[in-house]
Amino acid sequence: MPGVVAEVSAVFAAYEAALVADDTATMNELFWESPLAVRFGLADAQSGHEAIARWRDAQPPLPPGRTLADTRVVGLGEDVAVVTTTFRYPGRRALGRQSQTWARMAEGWRIVSAHVSEVPGA
Repeated sequence: MPGVVAEVSAVFAAYEAALVADDTATMNELFWESPLAVRFGLADAQSGHEAIARWRDAQPPLPPGRTLADTRVVGLGEDVAVVTTTFRYPGRRALGRQSQTWARMAEGWRIVSAHVSEVPGA
């Protein structure tokens, strides 16, 4: 599934760029437009595309300097992939962890489920 891995790697990079740039329109577009989409955050959870978009639109920009490490894209067939990565911010000891399940839809690759957590002092 090298084609799937390449495609999802590219769309994940576009999502990450939108996240860092606080481009909420692109972030919202890349989530599955369904009431079944799910996002679990550090201290929050959203169920459904509308709730995810409302939450995203209300959030302040990320702190500057976000870096990713150990990003893995695993294709699970031609239409599903899972991305996991860790992230850090300068001056913060916490290690962030992020996972996304991507599915190929008629409109392109979309996040159907996402999870973000942190390990304090890691």
